Amino acid sequence: MLDRLPEIIDPLVFAERRIELKGTLKIKSLTRLEGLILDDAGVIEVELFFNKQGRHAFIDGWASTTLIMQCQNCLDAVDVPIKTAIKLGLITNLDYADRLPAGYEPLIIDEEKMLLKEIVEDELLLALPAFPKHLHQCVKFELHSENSSADLSVVAENATLATPKNPFAVLAKLKPTGEP
Repeated sequence: MLDRLPEIIDPLVFAERRIELKGTLKIKSLTRLEGLILDDAGVIEVELFFNKQGRHAFIDGWASTTLIMQCQNCLDAVDVPIKTAIKLGLITNLDYADRLPAGYEPLIIDEEKMLLKEIVEDELLLALPAFPKHLHQCVKFELHSENSSADLSVVAENATLATPKNPFAVLAKLKPTGEP
């Protein structure tokens, strides 16, 4: 097992040799994540197993990190833990994609060598939540009037008492009240 992650790999040769990789990548090295996260500090833990079954080559493993993204409710920073399974079938042509075992996604090999960080970055991008949010209720209120304590107490009271309305409540009025 290699404890240091190589920058460039030959996935078909790695599969033939049944190479195991384990190590970390810096988040700031993944440039396509740049506009989606608020902070690029930190690392991604990666563990990959390259193997071959018959004529098919595979990459199995996982990537794990915590990304700092913008909460779509309150617009503050939120920690988004991500642990994604990696199950890739190496193919040279898209026609072979339907021959992969269930659960494997195709990875088209155009050239012999490729950047390892691109494989990991692809998997992280697929695992990102569409709308990152805090686990608790978070809502920011902006008051356009004078920020008096009376205004703030009314806003706070309305926020705690606000319950979502049932869109089907109108149908309850149409229900017959008599017995059949």
